[in-house]
Amino acid sequence: MTTDANLYDAIERSHDTTWQDDVRAGVRQVRDLASLPLSPAEREAAQRAAANHKVRIPKAYLDLIDWNDPADPIRAQVIPSTDELVEQEGELDDPIADHEFSPVPRLTHRHADRVLLFPTYQCAVYCRFCFRKESLTSIGRGYTREALKLALAYIADHPEIREVILTGGDPLSLSDKALAEIRAGIEAIPHVRLLRIHTRVPVALPSRITPGLVAALQGRLMVTVVTHFNHPREITDAAEAACRIMRHAGFVLLNQSVLLKGVNDSVEVLEELCRELMYRLGVKPYYLHHGDLARGMAHRRTTIAEGRALAGALRRLLSGICNPTYVIDLPEGGGKVPLGPCYVEGHDGEAWRIRGQDGEVRTYAEIVGEDSRRS
Repeated sequence: MTTDANLYDAIERSHDTTWQDDVRAGVRQVRDLASLPLSPAEREAAQRAAANHKVRIPKAYLDLIDWNDPADPIRAQVIPSTDELVEQEGELDDPIADHEFSPVPRLTHRHADRVLLFPTYQCAVYCRFCFRKESLTSIGRGYTREALKLALAYIADHPEIREVILTGGDPLSLSDKALAEIRAGIEAIPHVRLLRIHTRVPVALPSRITPGLVAALQGRLMVTVVTHFNHPREITDAAEAACRIMRHAGFVLLNQSVLLKGVNDSVEVLEELCRELMYRLGVKPYYLHHGDLARGMAHRRTTIAEGRALAGALRRLLSGICNPTYVIDLPEGGGKVPLGPCYVEGHDGEAWRIRGQDGEVRTYAEIVGEDSRRS
């Protein structure tokens, strides 16, 4: 565990170089791949794949890659591969139906009490497995106040909406001024209670998490930041410092990971990731996503059976607070559905057969009042 003194040193070091410098020193376009320590064949393959979908990797994240390991889990997430160009029948441009449930531009309303708001379609880092990579490549637009007018008006006209989720693109890649404007626009709508932010920035560009960013997001609304750590090697001193800044600001921190073949599809990796998220960063493991049907991602998807086995193993190894829920985000807007193990084997009236974590099936006899039986 890093001490507070070391953490504050890490914060100071990260701010010696601005987050914009970190972005500029990394990979920002296809031609920047030529500067990476790749073989000629690997470079040609990466450039070919990057021509199809955007590439951007901040230097802080590049520095985590072990270039001597072709199967490095950090490398696998951001360095383009020609495997991405192999599409399978049934893969989709819009795997979770963002566009089908978009009544106005920049907004998706798939669930009654919450909406997705897209202030930008640009990211600090472009993950190769992203389920929105088709949209991010084809749209590519950033933030303007005018672009969100219809979306904010829609939210104001729907009093059932209690939660606004900033996604994209990565909302924390925007300036403090833009974030403050967006937050103010949302909190001016009385029935909205919570602002949720989905971001990869604390992982790939932790220097972006500054007191100014935090201040831009503070106001009337409860703020929840959902990070996206996939591997324990991503949990660095700088990431720890970034999360501590947000925790001290009173933000609720959650994490959603994607189950990725060759990256985190082992009990040992997921166990370490979930423990360190909670115990070191103070970030609750929230979801472990089954890989969406994004085009060209078959080589990174596990089977559901493999995912269920991993989820069952984590349930036995980790405390509840460290356990994520294994989910699939169904096509056609079906929403997130838990895929984890079910321990109910069956029942006969009030006698239920339930399998314990030790594998043994026990009978649990319900004992309830007469009113409960009648209902």
